Amino acid sequence: MATLPLLKNLYLDYQPKQAPRFHPHTIILTKGSFQTAQQRDLVKAICDLYPQAQVVKEFDLPHNRIEFGSSDPLKSHYRGKNTLVFGVHKSALRFSDEDGNNCPNYWHFSPYGFCPYDCQYCYLAGTPGVKFSPTVKIYLNLPEILNEIAKVDSHLTEPTAFYLGKLQDALALDPLTGYSRIMIAFFARQRNARLTLLTKSANIENLLDLEHRGNTILSWSLNPPEISNAFESNIPSPEERIAAMRKCADAGYSLRAVIMPIIPIERWKKIYPSFLENLLGSVPLVRITLGQICSYSGALQLTERKLGKNNAISRMLNKTKSKDGRIRFPLKLRIEVYRYLIEKIKQFRPEPDIGLCMEEASTFKALKMENSTGCCNCVL
Repeated sequence: MATLPLLKNLYLDYQPKQAPRFHPHTIILTKGSFQTAQQRDLVKAICDLYPQAQVVKEFDLPHNRIEFGSSDPLKSHYRGKNTLVFGVHKSALRFSDEDGNNCPNYWHFSPYGFCPYDCQYCYLAGTPGVKFSPTVKIYLNLPEILNEIAKVDSHLTEPTAFYLGKLQDALALDPLTGYSRIMIAFFARQRNARLTLLTKSANIENLLDLEHRGNTILSWSLNPPEISNAFESNIPSPEERIAAMRKCADAGYSLRAVIMPIIPIERWKKIYPSFLENLLGSVPLVRITLGQICSYSGALQLTERKLGKNNAISRMLNKTKSKDGRIRFPLKLRIEVYRYLIEKIKQFRPEPDIGLCMEEASTFKALKMENSTGCCNCVL
């Protein structure tokens, strides 16, 4: 089992920088976040970057018990987006337990919680943990989290993905923490554990000089500029993200893209193929995963508070929940969108694997993609 003798030095060697598009008004120190000299040094260095922020010490309070006392979920949502919480996460490594759709279960871990970006369709905003405590979180027990992964790695018999991006953006806060430098170096030393990272960020400066040994896969969530402009705020543009992808390709990383959520607005048959042709011509993708809206009702209620009840997403939704409790577009529409875009992808570049995210068995069957079940972003 690979241990982590270099973590202390890596913590001390990194100089935090402000994270673009994140300007916390409040910083809260919660239970366990100020126990070691390394934690205190990192917290202090990050707090010093935001002298205007109010620093609140709540050392008896767990990280997931920050309440704002507001009955308005939208006000709490935006207050949480401007609140940075430091804490420790004792169950940060988990094996997913999806049921009711065809996604494979997989290992995922959480050195962060939630995200400072403001996507109007955000599925995370409606999950129980975020809905109750919608703050941006940095967990300071990264060495313990990675040691848990090392324990799992010691029992693995084949390369296995450990996914960062299920419950957070993997790189949005990386300028603050430098965690990517620790994680990528750690996974480079593992026998079978592989890092799969998902982001909408362009914060890749910490990654470019690392010796990753091919053990880290980088993936970007993307949509055409027309969709991003309408449904994504306070976030790097698709052009910025593609430029970041090219730099990472030059650094030898294996790259994937997740086109999700595909939102078939007017002229989508022109908007999406044009974007996909540009993406596939710009970046050497190994895999491309397509997905559509698949959110719980709480997230969609926030979408309607932001965009109004008659917004483009809500108008198309099938309000009957699927077997996994999520709400999706009607099956006929989903199949039409997937079939059209898959055909275009194969025309532009036949090499990348094509997968579907969070989809039901009936969708795979209608598209004759049963053999592609499990070919998704979260696994190898």
